[in-house]
Amino acid sequence: MSTLNQIFENIAAHTPMMQQYLNVKIQHPHSLLFYRMGDFYELFFDDAKKAAKLLGITLTHRGKSGGDPIPMAGVPHHAAEGYLARLVKRGETVAICEQVGEVTGKGPVDRQVVRILTPGTLTDDALLNSTQTSNLVALSIKQNQVGIALLDLSSSLFKVQHIEFKPELLSIELSRLMPSEILIDEDLIDENIIDLIKKQQECPITKRPNVDFNVKNAHKTLCDQLNVSTLAGFGIDHLPLAQAAAAALIHYAKETQKTALPHIQAIQVEQSQDFIALDPVTRRNLEIVEPLFEHGTSLFDLVNDCQTAMGARLLRRTLMQPLRDSAILEQRLDAIRHMLEYDHENNIRAPLKHIGDIERVLSRVALGTARPRDLVLIRQACAQLPELKHTLEPLLRLTPSTKLLHYLAQEIGDFESLHHYLLAAIVETPPVLLRDGQVIAEGFDPELDELRKIRDHAGQFLIDLEVKEKQATGINTLKISYNRVSGYYIELSRAQAEQAPTHYIRRQTLKNVERYITPELKAFEDKVLSSESRALAREKMLFEQILEQLRSHLGQLQCMSSAIAQLDVLSNFAHQARLNHWTQPDFTVETGIHITAGRHPVVESLNKSPFTPNNTHLDHQHRLAIITGPNMGGKSTFMRQTALITLLAHCGSFVPAEQVLLGPIDRIFTRIGSADDLSTGKSTFMVEMTETSQILHHATPQSLVLMDEVGRGTSTYDGLSLAWACVLDLSKRIKCLCLFATHYFELTELGSDPNIDNYHVTAKEINGNLILLHKVQTGPASQSHGLQVAKLAGIPNNVIKEAQKKLKLLEKQQLSMPNTAQQSDLFSQIEPEVLEKVIHIETPSRIDQMVRELDLDDMTPKQALERLYDLKSKL
Repeated sequence: MSTLNQIFENIAAHTPMMQQYLNVKIQHPHSLLFYRMGDFYELFFDDAKKAAKLLGITLTHRGKSGGDPIPMAGVPHHAAEGYLARLVKRGETVAICEQVGEVTGKGPVDRQVVRILTPGTLTDDALLNSTQTSNLVALSIKQNQVGIALLDLSSSLFKVQHIEFKPELLSIELSRLMPSEILIDEDLIDENIIDLIKKQQECPITKRPNVDFNVKNAHKTLCDQLNVSTLAGFGIDHLPLAQAAAAALIHYAKETQKTALPHIQAIQVEQSQDFIALDPVTRRNLEIVEPLFEHGTSLFDLVNDCQTAMGARLLRRTLMQPLRDSAILEQRLDAIRHMLEYDHENNIRAPLKHIGDIERVLSRVALGTARPRDLVLIRQACAQLPELKHTLEPLLRLTPSTKLLHYLAQEIGDFESLHHYLLAAIVETPPVLLRDGQVIAEGFDPELDELRKIRDHAGQFLIDLEVKEKQATGINTLKISYNRVSGYYIELSRAQAEQAPTHYIRRQTLKNVERYITPELKAFEDKVLSSESRALAREKMLFEQILEQLRSHLGQLQCMSSAIAQLDVLSNFAHQARLNHWTQPDFTVETGIHITAGRHPVVESLNKSPFTPNNTHLDHQHRLAIITGPNMGGKSTFMRQTALITLLAHCGSFVPAEQVLLGPIDRIFTRIGSADDLSTGKSTFMVEMTETSQILHHATPQSLVLMDEVGRGTSTYDGLSLAWACVLDLSKRIKCLCLFATHYFELTELGSDPNIDNYHVTAKEINGNLILLHKVQTGPASQSHGLQVAKLAGIPNNVIKEAQKKLKLLEKQQLSMPNTAQQSDLFSQIEPEVLEKVIHIETPSRIDQMVRELDLDDMTPKQALERLYDLKSKL
């Protein structure tokens, strides 16, 4: 089979239709081309083979190319969305080529690509889950700096930020932004950077022309899009790389949507320090939006009872980027508290339930892809606004100081006139598609009403005309009829033909009859025969006018949808607080995490038995807690609940605890569980050490660190030494807030340090049976109960008995847990100098320091060479 390049070189040898296809395909070589032919979208050549394999559809052939059959596969156009969703989910790009011209019979009908679907540019509900976002992200990287921009076409979200290029920092930001597709400059040739991006995000990376990222042109591109003369008002005039990334998004979005982007009217600037940093490992371990296991429950699954799809998406974004600004958090908490005080959250949720996904509808209106039922959703939303504002009024009167609620009520706006306009314009239940008409309501447009009347009442018109002509001519046998060949005609017998009025025009002579046409009947014929197509064309024109009318209200409607989404999230948080007995957290400038009777929100919801609450107290003096106790005793649950309570509080939500007081938090780290990463050649222990290394290098005194079973992947003494050194490093050098769970009882000796506390999860052993109490108390655990837990897990009795024998033997040989004296001896064997080196892993060597102090710009080549020889001699 000839390659596609060879086929392109010999296009003239193909049929006119295939020539047209190939000319379109040349312009979209990297996309699957859905080529409209009648009622099907067809794919040819390699596209057909690929689509047939991915979609499980039949691969056939059509015609020949270079003597070989042309592979072909197709899908019905009315069912195309399901197939498109599957392709885009696999990371494919699809170009939709539609028939745009009229069938003339002279050559193929005109076709052109009307839209390109990519994973990062989706707006259709059929292609996106209601809680899923389609985030297009662009990276502009230069001289160890990164400009990051995000565009969600389905919601008009457009924001940028500027960060220092550090792999770990970039990983955190990409994880927070949840990109569906990443754009990079095709001139970015550093494969290490590209590999880093691919490793951190499992989404397509699209290379774009360098001109799209041109810093000099970016300012004009953004000013044109935002309809301003300067970017100073948006706060990005001093961020050239962020501008370049944002401009690249605009270019790509316009290219794929084949239209302007009128709904992109503002751009936000974010700072990484605005949010609590969560690396991908922490997000996964805490199961914030995705559970660890297929049938598990994430935090988002638990707390999402939003009444609107746009509220659910905002909730998801909120959980993924907890805020550090306590002033914003206090406003949210204040609003939730007042909803609960006045038993008002359910009143707000009632009208929200009847509001559709306006956010995405508005994006489709702006892009010209809205369907008739989208307009019904806007109409229904406008109808609910008076009730929503009515439910807010008493709450606003009772809480005049609650600025956030007053602001949101104002942002909802008044769309009564727009509601009446849509009531008059669109039928109550329009069809899904516009193609068959019956969308515009009767009485909205007189011309359309006339066309429909002609189309629908042609029979009555002919009966009335026949009666009128009989009376005028006196010929009672006169008939008015129609056939496809002759059209409409007046028929007289041959004998009566002489009585035909002079204005009758002979149309056809048959054996026994004469057929005539009159100017009135001819005009009627023209109207009837074209009325259906003219009515449909008129409806399409009117529909476009309605869309244009909606676009004139786009900014106000976007403010309304944003306010509704925020109200939905706040009322949802209030609903969760009332349902689950959550309380309002407090914030302080003092370092610490103080949780009284805290509970794990997900575990509590899934447990049939009552959940055992526990306290967490970490402060500037007691920064680290060593937690010991049996497996399944609740150590991991206790640590995770501390992190989730902290996270929920920084989302502006009430929390599952009796009382919470939180000091400043900049990051949350977790090192909980691990598995092989065979794709990168990392063993379980290597993964564990890599994650531990990340924490030790990047944690700060304001970080919350959860460490579980560090050092268990190697020999006892290696693991114990590593765990011991990590505890000291976290408490002495980093001084972070840390919960450190371990089975190394030797570490409890460190509890004598004033900065380190011992906690343990309680359990009781009765007649060889273990009862787990899940209560966290101060002090070290007395034993690990490992064999009892193994028994609970179903290990056969003969294995348990054999293990008990071996345990007694080991205890006699003192190879089990060392006593206090032995622990002290073990720790005292490590010299202070060695300890200093272990703790200060990041302290540079003398040579490192000398290299850092070199001022290369002020050195001649000769001086640089001499300095190099000097450094080598010192090594």
